[in-house]
Amino acid sequence: MDVEDRTGKSPDAYRTIGEASEAIGVPQHVLRFWETRFPQVRPVKRAGNRRYYRPGDIALLKRIRQLLHEEGYSIRGVQRLLRASGAKAVIEGAPVDKARAPSDAGKPSDTGAPSGDHGELRAVLGELVKIRDLLK
Repeated sequence: MDVEDRTGKSPDAYRTIGEASEAIGVPQHVLRFWETRFPQVRPVKRAGNRRYYRPGDIALLKRIRQLLHEEGYSIRGVQRLLRASGAKAVIEGAPVDKARAPSDAGKPSDTGAPSGDHGELRAVLGELVKIRDLLK
């Protein structure tokens, strides 16, 4: 059962932070945190700083949650993806270069070597260590 069904609101209606939190499946404080990390998420703020999320905000937040929690992206990876592709493309699930976008910031980029070449790489490393030792 969707939040729309329980609230009785139109699918185009704005959602409070509580309703958005329930629809997306994350706590309210996480939504407030994501607002600080993803400038594309801009709920309307009314009197008393109450947040109202538009349907587009909800769609983007659902996709951000999917990228972070299900596809293994880091926050920085989602930020890069949003900058490179734009919010609309991310919401629509545009194809992503998996070798680059879902990386953590500190991890090296893909070297292009197939995963089965680890033994060969170790052998080359061993040879290089021997050469280094000879040069000492």
